[in-house]
Amino acid sequence: MGHYLIRRFFQSCILMFIVTVVTFAMILSAPGGPSILLDPNASAEDLARMRRLLGLDDPIHVQYFKWIRNVAQGNLGVSYNIGRPVLDLIRDGLPATLVLAGSALLFAILFGISLGILSAVRRYSLLDHLITVISFFGLSVPVFWYGLMLIMFFAVRLRWLPAGGMFTIGSGFSLLDRLRHLLLPMLVLGTVNMAQIVRYTRSSMLTVLQQDYIKTARSKGIHEARVLYKHALKNACIPVVTIIGLLLPRLVGGAAVTETVFSWPGMGRLAVSAAFERDYPTIMGITLAVSAMVILSNLLTDILYVYLNPRIRYE
Repeated sequence: MGHYLIRRFFQSCILMFIVTVVTFAMILSAPGGPSILLDPNASAEDLARMRRLLGLDDPIHVQYFKWIRNVAQGNLGVSYNIGRPVLDLIRDGLPATLVLAGSALLFAILFGISLGILSAVRRYSLLDHLITVISFFGLSVPVFWYGLMLIMFFAVRLRWLPAGGMFTIGSGFSLLDRLRHLLLPMLVLGTVNMAQIVRYTRSSMLTVLQQDYIKTARSKGIHEARVLYKHALKNACIPVVTIIGLLLPRLVGGAAVTETVFSWPGMGRLAVSAAFERDYPTIMGITLAVSAMVILSNLLTDILYVYLNPRIRYE
């Protein structure tokens, strides 16, 4: 395992380098520029001086190597529009995004696996068809539309839950208040990802339940719950773990839309704002952070394979 982890580390470094090169080239090659350069009252001399101070007059490859040198020193640059270090902006937005993505992932795993098992056990029943309809709804509905519908129903019409934000402005810390603000965005982000877990769990469980060792366990009189959760679920979890590993970075990406709809002060909302304002340092800093999350989630998924199936070896 040690040699495998070392190999994966060097592969991750190469992948991060490729991702940052492609992202840097794309955002600097796009027409336009940072919103700080769009002042209609600024003269041509002022704009030229500003571009020179920001280093935007240098060739793209020179700008990239300056940026990568600063990153190696722990400096992600300063936001063009906010004027704060990018590392501080990510440090401020990352906890909110992790709270939203983590709660949505927990919701998706708990309900997705449970409904998938139930759907497989009650195959072709009315309950199975109902779960299938819910799954396809979660797979097909646009996140922004789903979020707006929940806001209109629960926040505008019923007035049960707040329409946005992470907490009530002007009030002290309250766990109940935080949970009330978290509920709607978590439901939106969790439902969309739960649908995939339901489909993969159902398909994998149906395959495992037809295996001979499951039939043998049942013939020995072992309790059905023990057969399902000890013998079947562990072997059916490998493809489910794969899809969960792929969902981890998607939760952060999908949080950009969800955070924008619900005014959630996380990294996704920061990324959307930086993209509109062409804030190059902030875009690159968020890209670096999300890429690291993707690579780490894939590594954790591979390690979890060994626990679920001891026959898997990476040496």
